[in-house]
Amino acid sequence: MTLKICIAQLNFLVGDTAGNAQKIIDAARAAYAQGARLVLTPELSICGYAAEDLFLRPAFVAACDDAVKTVARELAGLKGLHVVIGHPTGGDVRSKSVAVQRRYNAASVVTQGRILETYAKRELPNYQVFDERRYFTPGQGTCVFQVEGISVGLLICEDAWFDEPGLLAKEAGAEVIAVINASPFHVGKGGERAARMAERARALEVPVIYAHLVGGQDEVVFDGASFAVGASGAMVARAPSFAEDLFYLEADRRGAIVELDGKIAADRTPEADLWDALVLGVRDYVGKNGFPGVLLGLSGGVDSALVLAIAVDALGRDKVRSVMMPSPYTADISWIDAREMASRLGVRYDEISIIPEFEAFKASLAHEFEGRAEDTTEENIQARIRGVLLMALSNKFGSIVLTTGNKSEMATGYCTLYGDMAGGFAVIKDVLKTSVFRLAQWRNLHDPYGTGANPIPERIITRPPSAELRPDQRDQDSLPPYEILDAILERYMEDDQGVEQIIAEGFERAVVERVARLIRLNEYKRRQSPVGIRVTHRSFGKDWRYPITGKFRA
Repeated sequence: MTLKICIAQLNFLVGDTAGNAQKIIDAARAAYAQGARLVLTPELSICGYAAEDLFLRPAFVAACDDAVKTVARELAGLKGLHVVIGHPTGGDVRSKSVAVQRRYNAASVVTQGRILETYAKRELPNYQVFDERRYFTPGQGTCVFQVEGISVGLLICEDAWFDEPGLLAKEAGAEVIAVINASPFHVGKGGERAARMAERARALEVPVIYAHLVGGQDEVVFDGASFAVGASGAMVARAPSFAEDLFYLEADRRGAIVELDGKIAADRTPEADLWDALVLGVRDYVGKNGFPGVLLGLSGGVDSALVLAIAVDALGRDKVRSVMMPSPYTADISWIDAREMASRLGVRYDEISIIPEFEAFKASLAHEFEGRAEDTTEENIQARIRGVLLMALSNKFGSIVLTTGNKSEMATGYCTLYGDMAGGFAVIKDVLKTSVFRLAQWRNLHDPYGTGANPIPERIITRPPSAELRPDQRDQDSLPPYEILDAILERYMEDDQGVEQIIAEGFERAVVERVARLIRLNEYKRRQSPVGIRVTHRSFGKDWRYPITGKFRA
């Protein structure tokens, strides 16, 4: 007996319950025509992940319930088809001060026009970007159902990272474990998932199917790459990454055991994953929010060059506009390299000098500043003029401004509020400067979207980085070398190591204490920064919730 299974690795839009339902219906019909009799959709597929406080609105949960019923009704004529749909269900008892939750992160099995089973997620994650205990109550039961004579146990995402849910499903007769997921991407997460599911399969002595979401949702990206492992833990099937796919595999009964078989997509490098995550994050943020295009300030530096290349891969050259805004301190090589890069990628390129505005600001403030030397005040004025110009173009033409600040700058406050931080979407907000250089070099060696090989002029990558806001300025005048800074940031910010622990690893005390102080001092800036794409296990966003006002020193 062979059961053909389809993992509907789809990109859903949060809150579009009718559109998501139709996408599931269309996928199920296509899969049925290919012989599939079990279709797995991702976690909370009917509403998109994560819907955040929409889960608290009774009308939203009711709309999700109606959408599940619509899917069941529309697929009623497909004999023998079973479709697993992720959705919220239930309600709660609330007052203005108290909420007693009766709401569940659930999955329903629909077949022959009815809901056969509904399973509620037992293990609710409440770490990193997850807030599920804010919205849901843990489930208590199990769900095992039969398709073509094979018993399938159903779990939801976090359930499979713990022992008990899978053991209960096995005890209830499951011969295959199907796990539906919405697991946000970070570099290295795919390997962690595969290792944990292999461990679960070996412990249970049954194969495990991992059905995953794909797409960008605000700051998080879901990478797809759904897969299946055999009872031995060996990878037996893997879908493509960062792309929608109706991915098929087969379950065959061989005596008392069930074996899975399917195609295995090629292994990928961390740089390829990171690039595709950034591209997908931009494409979905811009597309799902209805912006006609993007614009950014192109400085001749590596950060803006990288963002421009990502934007073109995400949206195509016709939806991307670059603006060079030279100041009195802009080197000739900066605008030469900026022009060259815009030409290589074929995007619109304009130059708007900020010198007249800068001189006007200085003249207006001359009396107030009399007797005081120029300092970061004048540097910030230049950055803010550029922010005003970009936002004016955004307002007039509707394109969203992409900011170009990296994680190293966000951490240390090497950025200007209402200046280079002004914009709608921070593409590389979670990419350290050392990774910016590495990713720029990778993109020059690869052209994954066919938009142009070697798009970034080599001098942009090799020249010392500078904000060019004063004569002969270099980033390293104000910050430690990026190799040292980023190594400290990874330990202090991403891994929660304390100052003394980092010093014990060989870093200079003065440098570590300075970096820690800069991180603390600049929380108020980060709190006002645009949302940006999360690509590490800890980003400045939902992962990082520190008080602006406080005295604790790590």
